[in-house]
Amino acid sequence: MSRRRRIFDIEMPGDAKEEAAPEEQAVSAPAPGRRGPMASAISENASALQARSHAEAAIRAENDALAHEYVALRDKGQVVLKIPLDQVHTNLLTRERLPGEDEGLADLITSLRDVGLSNPIRVEPRADGSGYELIQGHRRLTAYRALLESDGAGWAEIPALIIARGNDVAGLYRRMVDENIIRKDLSFAEMANAAQNYAADPATPENDLKGAIGALFQSAPYSKRSYIRSFARLLDAIGTGLHYPSSVPRKLGVDLSRVLEAEPALAAEILSELGAGEVRSEEEELEVLRRYAAPDDARAATSGQTSPRGRGKNKAGSKTTFDLRTASGRVKCTAASGRLEIKADRDFSTMERERLERAIAALMDGLD
Repeated sequence: MSRRRRIFDIEMPGDAKEEAAPEEQAVSAPAPGRRGPMASAISENASALQARSHAEAAIRAENDALAHEYVALRDKGQVVLKIPLDQVHTNLLTRERLPGEDEGLADLITSLRDVGLSNPIRVEPRADGSGYELIQGHRRLTAYRALLESDGAGWAEIPALIIARGNDVAGLYRRMVDENIIRKDLSFAEMANAAQNYAADPATPENDLKGAIGALFQSAPYSKRSYIRSFARLLDAIGTGLHYPSSVPRKLGVDLSRVLEAEPALAAEILSELGAGEVRSEEEELEVLRRYAAPDDARAATSGQTSPRGRGKNKAGSKTTFDLRTASGRVKCTAASGRLEIKADRDFSTMERERLERAIAALMDGLD
């Protein structure tokens, strides 16, 4: 039988190729500590994913911290949000506005058009979730509503600081008054009105005027608190007849308050004279008040007679000046020794002489 040819080379021990194997293995085997391309790619991707995970965790932590800080600032009323005007109500704090035109409102509207609102209003969420109650910024809210009516929907929302609910009403009144005193030169009549509203509100701890003034204006000197009390008495006595209470100067208000405190019956007399003409100017109203606050010998008469304080004969050489409101209009009179001057908005030269003579004769006979 012929010898078969060996097809496969089989390295047997002692073969020459076996001696070369270690060298070939040394050449082809990877060096210790080195990775293949796939392992390196997987390792690099894992490192990137881990770094990204750390970054996302850090961002989430920062966002959580910012969210908590935002909520805390919002609850403190330090975050400005725009809220619809129709969601702002003014029922929480009593704000009975004094009569008379708000002269500064037109300037505020112009400023809002030109530069916008620099100081947001402050509101508190309503308990029923139906909007907000105004705490501070009644004039700004009024100006925005006027702009909405005149300029359109661009003024339908107002910047506001939303404070957390739960503040006591007394503290809210104090904040309202403090802001008004800082931002606007409040008249004594307005401060007295604020104190009256505070005392009348059942949610405040003070129910008398003196306590209300002490609570609202505790940082004011005693003299100022005394003036506010005087104006409060003045408003109680004749406030219903005043068209321009905010225009009453401090001295005039204090003097007239003292007169009314000494003679309470004069209040009806002043109201009667103020009510004689529904339409009057600010200066005309102040003139009536000045006459009643003046000394006895300079007091004006009403209805052709002097008041109880000034009844009786004038001193020799003295002069009396007063106004009368008649069916024919306003009459200014000046009476002095040997002279009686009457000024009225009519031309006496066009009257029939006989009629004028009869009128003067009736006047003189009436004086006797």
